[in-house]
Amino acid sequence: MAIRIIGLGGIGSHLVSPLCRYVDALLQSTKKDKEAMILIDGDSYEAKNADRQEFQDIGNKAEVAAQRMKKMFPSLVIEAKPHFVTDDNIFLFIEERDTVFLGVDNHATRKLVSGQCQKLKEVILISGGNELTDGNVQIYIRKKGKNLTPPLTHFHPEIADPQDHNPAELSCEALAQAGTPQLIFTNLAVAVHMLSAFWMVNEFLAGRAELKYAEQYFDLTTGMARSFVRKEEKKSAKTKKGDA
Repeated sequence: MAIRIIGLGGIGSHLVSPLCRYVDALLQSTKKDKEAMILIDGDSYEAKNADRQEFQDIGNKAEVAAQRMKKMFPSLVIEAKPHFVTDDNIFLFIEERDTVFLGVDNHATRKLVSGQCQKLKEVILISGGNELTDGNVQIYIRKKGKNLTPPLTHFHPEIADPQDHNPAELSCEALAQAGTPQLIFTNLAVAVHMLSAFWMVNEFLAGRAELKYAEQYFDLTTGMARSFVRKEEKKSAKTKKGDA
């Protein structure tokens, strides 16, 4: 079992530190074996990213973030994978019983990751994304080969039929031009909602709570944050760990 963060940019660079802090404290308090924290990203930090991304050095995002986390949390096992996820390597990066945090900026990668998770018997996928001032978080859980919540593509045709490209397919020039304007506060909000979802999912799987939602949406301009479970999810959302 491992915790994997795919995408260490605007969302992932803010998510990784509190996640490592939480996991480190949890492992020390429960005396459990170390879990691997695997950071995955084929892109690099550049000086122009400093207005909204958390990093200390220029270089591959996974490697730079891993070095920073190793210094802060020496008791954790932290690995860097300096690659984009693709059809050819996805099976190496997401395995049974993993918890996956997906913070990418394209639907092609979301579809790819969701599809790989659908092939596994047990996996947790927490995906977050945003536009300039609004964003959403999706939770996909499989337990004993069954979906407890829908895959990312189920209610989102834009993910099921993506009109964008996996960054591994783009040239350096096209990759640089592919980004859209981002706001650090929106990136931070997505990271916080993803971390909150992680805590909530673990409470659910431990049998201490019901799963109240499978998706969240927020808008900074209105101050609105809404979570919801669609009708067909309600039955499985009430399933406790022992009945899954």
